[in-house]
Amino acid sequence: MASAFRGFGVNSALQHRNKCVMMENTVVARWSPEKKFLILKIYVDERETVLFAGHTKRRRMMGKTAIVTDSNSGITQKTAEEWGVYVLPMPFYINGELFLEEKTLSQPEFYEYLKGKAEISTSMPAVGDVTDLWDELLKTYDEIVHIPMSSGLSGSCSTAIMLAQEYDGKVQVVNNRRISVTQELSVKDAKALADAGWGAAEIKKYLEDTQYDSSIYITLDTLYYLKKGGRITPAAAALGTLLRLKPVLQIQGDKLDAYAKSRTLKAAKATMLEAIEKDCRERFKCADDYSDVVINLVYSGTDLTEINAWREELKSVFPGQELIPEPLSLSVSCHIGPGAVAITCTKKLPNELLTKYR
Repeated sequence: MASAFRGFGVNSALQHRNKCVMMENTVVARWSPEKKFLILKIYVDERETVLFAGHTKRRRMMGKTAIVTDSNSGITQKTAEEWGVYVLPMPFYINGELFLEEKTLSQPEFYEYLKGKAEISTSMPAVGDVTDLWDELLKTYDEIVHIPMSSGLSGSCSTAIMLAQEYDGKVQVVNNRRISVTQELSVKDAKALADAGWGAAEIKKYLEDTQYDSSIYITLDTLYYLKKGGRITPAAAALGTLLRLKPVLQIQGDKLDAYAKSRTLKAAKATMLEAIEKDCRERFKCADDYSDVVINLVYSGTDLTEINAWREELKSVFPGQELIPEPLSLSVSCHIGPGAVAITCTKKLPNELLTKYR
């Protein structure tokens, strides 16, 4: 009987939580999800003996926490399926008609509408769409980590937090204060932690504790969309256009802010590079070879000529980075227009956190 027990093991029992599992009709394992408690019993001649009863180091089955985000992360439905995460499409109203990002509105179509001076406004996912997805996922998963875009850029985060109060802790909404590729990296980190045995509340705490460990710097091709959105005055836009100014904007969590002004695109790119290098040194305390951060290049629009050229320039600066250009999420592009280029920096998830429950 002892050999049967050793062969079964605690880890095997955890892989069958919420079920009763028999081994040679002698050992039974039952997991209590409410108490995070494991009981192993042995039956001999219909008599019951408890072999083990208690809390285990690996408190939850790997993969039983679902990761949800929205399309502000830039994660497509295809990529979401490959990663095993779930993405809510963001709604847009274009000339009064509702579109859902990627589902009924592609990136090229969006920029055609922008080029045609269409009236475009962003919105939040419908409450019913959010809760329907949560309810469906909770039929399969024990809990959910929901990662919306930064609370400073949209009301979708505060709405999700309010909705989650009705789910008795099974849905943890993360105010991660990120958007676009930095939000995408938060989703990847959350998935890695969930697969490593972390629970939803732990993942939420980690993502919120590290919410400011990223930077985005963007330079624009035109001031038209900032003026249209009321972020600068018509007079400032006219003067900036006359002087051919290239503003550099930053996203450090809560909002899109002015960072600097440059007279040429080349100068603007130099300003952004200097800002990223400074953040890496002073804010993130990263290694000299940038091995503990992820550097991304981002663009808006459909012309990759400028961003690809900049990528070639930066390969010698960041030799260990892939620097694969990624499109900005449409919710950001809506306010800055096509032709923007950006650089981002995000601290990597420490490898030692993935072995916490091993």
